[in-house]
Amino acid sequence: MALAEITGDISSIGYGLAAIGPGIGVGIVFAAYIQATARQPESAGLTRPYLFMGFALSEALALFGLVLAFVFSNPA
Repeated sequence: MALAEITGDISSIGYGLAAIGPGIGVGIVFAAYIQATARQPESAGLTRPYLFMGFALSEALALFGLVLAFVFSNPA
């Protein structure tokens, strides 16, 4: 007899942990863009492509984590 039985899949916890890194990365990317624009407003147009590229690369890590959570989950 078990007092507390844990059922489910641990991959959801893994994805939650994997989403922390890209969340912090996106925050750093946007903070750097805001700081660069505040220091030199005329460079906003030049640094905007780097903002979107950094955002896309950071979010790609989150999508990899989501896909791997489904790949390594048990098909039960």
